[in-house]
Amino acid sequence: MLALTVIQGPDQGKKFQLPTHEPQLIGRSSEALPITDSTVSRRHAELTPDGDVWYIRDLASQNGTWVNGVEIKNRIKLQLGDQIRVGSTVFVFGQARADDPAVVKIVRDSEIESDIEHRLNSEDSMVLAEPEPRQAAIDHLRVIYQLTTLTTKLSDKAELLRAVLELVFDRFQPERGVVLLAGPTERSEMIPGAVKYRETPASDEARQIRVSRTILKTAFEDNAGVLSSNAMTDPRFKSGDSVQEIGIRSAVCSPIVFQDQNYGAIYIDSSVANYTFTKEQLALLNAIGRHTGLALAHIDQTEREVRSERLAAVGETVASLSHSIKNILQGLRGGTDVVEIGLKKDDLKIVGEGWGILKRNLDRIVGLTMNMLAFGRPKALELESVKLGMLVEDSAQLFEAICADKGIALIVDADPEIPPIHVDPNLIHQVLTNLIGNAVEAVEPQKGVVTARVLFHEPKEAPLATAHPGEAPWVEIRVIDNGTGIPQDQLSWIFEPFHSTKGLRGTGLGLAVTRRIVAEHRGRIRVETKVGAGSTFRVFIPADLDTQIDPSATAREKAAGHSDVMGGL
Repeated sequence: MLALTVIQGPDQGKKFQLPTHEPQLIGRSSEALPITDSTVSRRHAELTPDGDVWYIRDLASQNGTWVNGVEIKNRIKLQLGDQIRVGSTVFVFGQARADDPAVVKIVRDSEIESDIEHRLNSEDSMVLAEPEPRQAAIDHLRVIYQLTTLTTKLSDKAELLRAVLELVFDRFQPERGVVLLAGPTERSEMIPGAVKYRETPASDEARQIRVSRTILKTAFEDNAGVLSSNAMTDPRFKSGDSVQEIGIRSAVCSPIVFQDQNYGAIYIDSSVANYTFTKEQLALLNAIGRHTGLALAHIDQTEREVRSERLAAVGETVASLSHSIKNILQGLRGGTDVVEIGLKKDDLKIVGEGWGILKRNLDRIVGLTMNMLAFGRPKALELESVKLGMLVEDSAQLFEAICADKGIALIVDADPEIPPIHVDPNLIHQVLTNLIGNAVEAVEPQKGVVTARVLFHEPKEAPLATAHPGEAPWVEIRVIDNGTGIPQDQLSWIFEPFHSTKGLRGTGLGLAVTRRIVAEHRGRIRVETKVGAGSTFRVFIPADLDTQIDPSATAREKAAGHSDVMGGL
């Protein structure tokens, strides 16, 4: 029966059998394979059988589905041994991998000859005396240089270990090799992190690597490299039997260590009929083990820092959202109290006042939720040919009642002759709602004027250096208010998440989401403001966006966004 084996991720080591003729779902939902990876979507990918052939397709997941390092866009056929990445989890499809735990077996001395010929402490790794010491030093230095290049370039442990083993094979020419890693507890058996053969094993029995427990214990617990070439001490060899028949092997095992942390060991061996390792090679493998330990320690430290930064960001996000939600709940509770008083007194006027409070806070919940969704999970652009003037009018209509209550003017100025452009209407509508809503809140009652204007720029105008003359036309949206303006000390962070100039009335997500949406449209946003005179937000979007964007490529694009701020109008 085929299986999915987890070789990387929180569930490393788990194996899921694939029943014949039954599709399997990868994800975190209750009907999916039981994995614990939080970076996997609830319904991430689907495996479907067609006779003896299996296919996989991505289910519009947040982080995508990758097969052998390539992100899949459509349903594809799987081959035995394919690697499937979902989130931070990597599966192997079908057959057991070379790094399957069953491949390596740690055995007692009674099951394998393991006489230790030479032992060298890890700290004493050096280039020992050789017939050509100068050339040996150059060769060893070249290996260390190659290893340093690998360890500084790779940040994935599995890739690093495979690359180190490749380098060891290139330099030492063993028949078999394995990098063994320490388990999560002291009593855990060591597990293979990478396995390699010079030639593909002819059978399952030949595929298994038997490692002496004594050799491994010496390397791992005593922090010493071990050389074992036991042909000269084996009584069967002395009696004249051939080495090939006996199967005696020369082996080298060096610890992977950094300071007091022992990560595991590198083990290589070869039939002594073909190759016998030397003390000089043991010294070099010790040095490789120490460099590998340093690289693994660096990866661990980086992962800890990333985790710490993520936890700090989560804490800041939760604190900010909790504060905003608390304010909204207080408003809802106040509105409920007013409605309750009105109902008890059978006074519809009081009920109407309470409903107004409730409605405003319900609108705040909707706005907060939409901005959270847009900020946390940017989706692929769904481009449509749209007249921006109509979108501006639709957005402005949402604020007619508020403007009437405040006694302010909301003017829409859009030339009907401006041609339609390709944008995502829902996302641009959210941009307009955020900008117009901010402007309406910024102006004073009875005196405020908010203008939403749409302009068309010919290519030669090249607004704000966002395009070169003659490249493409641009459409500009201006939202102008005569409010209080934005203080100079606040301009540098108005687009940062969870920073608001509205105090308790704001969530700090509106402008952050606006900038992200504009950036996803290959556009730019600019702010011109003056304290006491109001602000103008200018959004520029290319009119030929459909020729610049591949919609299928934007689902997980992390656009940094462009924004400019100016202190004066």
